[in-house]
Amino acid sequence: MRLLFSILMNRKCGVAIGLFLVAVLGRAANYTAQKITVEGADVVRLADTARGVMVSILPGSGNRAYGLAVHGKQILARPGGIPLLAPWANRLDQNAFWANGKKYLLNPDLETLHYDNNHLPIHGLLDKAVWTVIALKADEHGAEVTAQLEFWRHPDWMAQFPFAHTLTMTHRLRDGVLEIETRIENLSDDSMPVSIGYHPWFQLSDAPRDEWKLRLDARDHLELSKTKIPTGKSEPVQFSNPLLLKGVHLDEVLGGLIRDARGEASFSVEGNREKVTVTFGPKYQNAVVYAPPGRDIVCLEPMSGPTNAFNMAHDGTYANLQTIAPRGEWQEAFRIRAEGF
Repeated sequence: MRLLFSILMNRKCGVAIGLFLVAVLGRAANYTAQKITVEGADVVRLADTARGVMVSILPGSGNRAYGLAVHGKQILARPGGIPLLAPWANRLDQNAFWANGKKYLLNPDLETLHYDNNHLPIHGLLDKAVWTVIALKADEHGAEVTAQLEFWRHPDWMAQFPFAHTLTMTHRLRDGVLEIETRIENLSDDSMPVSIGYHPWFQLSDAPRDEWKLRLDARDHLELSKTKIPTGKSEPVQFSNPLLLKGVHLDEVLGGLIRDARGEASFSVEGNREKVTVTFGPKYQNAVVYAPPGRDIVCLEPMSGPTNAFNMAHDGTYANLQTIAPRGEWQEAFRIRAEGF
């Protein structure tokens, strides 16, 4: 602090340096990160006051971001929010999965599985998991919280997916953009397959759902069975781009994402002025797009692989299954930008 005042009072430094330092300090004050209690639940709240963005996260319920408000307008539909789907995203085609040439049976008697309308296992095991906050900070660069989940400590989870690992998730708010970074550390002696994803539920407020437009930057549309399992076949995307949602029902798996020079791909939903863009990092190889009729929501979902990736890789219908070597790590991020709110 003494150094700061010395610089500001030194006439040789000039007014420009003083104004620069004041601007930096003012920007630091724009970001906050705090733990609070809301209706008896522990909540982490990140804020960018300069841009009117506030993020609310529930570490004790899947570490889910359940609130993302911009100038008081909520862009996440409730109760969906942004749940993590792990250790598998979307569906498996049976009560078992293949990894490293071995078939692992799921235990339906344990209260850890979730099933869809066709009684297929869906969305993994971690929707209600209790995460531990290990870092919380705000500075002139942004606000962020890091939470960790030691999967290997839970016998019921290990009984379903016997790969010891630790997950670390960072929610980072910077320049009005929310970034969610995920790191997986494989503690097992075998390679660990990766088939995770996120399921953000978005809503707009400045136009009816039928006037929303989607931009889906993907080349491939994966063929799905009646039970929403990829058949291994695909065709070129036939959707117009942008796609008007009027009269459209989407529950699709897309591949061949169109990427920029950094290897990132973007999907967006837009109303009259409001727009939400989700940018996928390179290791998110697929996207699921869900826009049911009669509901004012759109899900633009980053996926490390297609639905049923474990079993498709074993069947030879999917060649790009990602794995983590013993004692190795997997890390990737996606970002959410809201404009016009």
